[in-house]
Amino acid sequence: MSEKTYPADGVKVRYAVRRCIHAEACVRGLPRVFDPRRRPWIDPTQAPPDAVAEVVMRCPTGALHFTRTDGGAQEPVPATNTVAVQPSGPLYVRGDVRVETPEGEVILRDTRVAFCRCGRSRNKPFCDNSHLDAFTDEGRLGTHGATPPEGEGPLRVVLAKDGPLLLRGPVTITGADGAEVTTAKCALCRCGFSSNKPFCDGTHKRVGFVAEAAFRA
Repeated sequence: MSEKTYPADGVKVRYAVRRCIHAEACVRGLPRVFDPRRRPWIDPTQAPPDAVAEVVMRCPTGALHFTRTDGGAQEPVPATNTVAVQPSGPLYVRGDVRVETPEGEVILRDTRVAFCRCGRSRNKPFCDNSHLDAFTDEGRLGTHGATPPEGEGPLRVVLAKDGPLLLRGPVTITGADGAEVTTAKCALCRCGFSSNKPFCDGTHKRVGFVAEAAFRA
């Protein structure tokens, strides 16, 4: 995993370059700390550690994380798992997220991830803004057969070979119009061609979707 670290008294900010899609929640939240016109563009000495930590947690992709070195609270793991479908954009996932290969190998544990759903990312399974070129979708929830969850727990995101994201664990999925469904099991399209977005309808087989890619967080 390629990360850059920016230290200050009381806090260190970590930046995973390849997971950044310039959502700019950090820039809007603390422009003194996060300034793309400056080099280095992250300077956590420009704000108190509490403020830096709070804004870092707004990053929807997990490109930014922090470590408190002053005894302050570290980033909490959310009590619930959520997926927010972005119009013509990625899936923003928050929670106790574990990304797994079909063989069960955990390749990432995180609290915030942006997954590609246009099928074009060159950094699959993560979004890299390739959707900006051609992908269009309102972000509404298609037809689903929800499997009610029992209790709490982590959200396993299994990367089906050349297929969908298989979600296993309690999760609430919210469409761009505010509609939501809570389930413990579903498959989310990542080829970009499903007629039942964000859910998979098997179209990836017909269009020859290939999800092989080097994992680079």
